[in-house]
Amino acid sequence: MARAGTLEVDVEIKSPADKFWENIRNSTTLFPKAFPDQYKSIEVLQGDGKAPGSIRLFTYADGSPLVKVSKESIDSVDEAKRSVSYSVIEGDLLKYYCTFKGHIVVAPKEEGCLVKWTCEYERVSDDVEVPHVIKDFVVKNFKEVDELALAA
Repeated sequence: MARAGTLEVDVEIKSPADKFWENIRNSTTLFPKAFPDQYKSIEVLQGDGKAPGSIRLFTYADGSPLVKVSKESIDSVDEAKRSVSYSVIEGDLLKYYCTFKGHIVVAPKEEGCLVKWTCEYERVSDDVEVPHVIKDFVVKNFKEVDELALAA
C-alpha cells in the first residue's frame, strides 16, 4: 500500500470569498478568540504570520484527538488567487506523517464561495491511517469560519 497520498475536499461556503479569505488570513489572532474550544493559541515565531517564510506554532485545545502542538511554515501565498500553502515542520502530526503539506484556495461563486483544501502527506508506516480526521477538522473549521463571517 502506498504511504504517500493526497486528500482533497471542496466546501461550499455562504459568505463572500473576500470576507472568508480575510478571516483565513487573520487566523493567527482570530481562531484562538473565536474557537477557544479548538485552539489554545497560535503564536507567530518568525515573520508576520501571513507571508511566505512565516512560522506559526499552533497549540490545540485539550479535546484535540490527534494533535496537541503543530509548527507550520507558510510556503506560498497568492492574494489575487486567494490561495495559501503551508507545511507542518514540527509537532505531533509528524509522529504519523513524514511530510504533511496543506493548500487552501478560496474561489468566488455567484453566491458565496467554494473553498478547496488539499493535503499531501506521507505516512510513517502502513499502520497509520489516511488523514481523514484532519480533513474532517478542516471542514468543520471552514464551516465555523463561514458562520463567523456571516454574523459579522
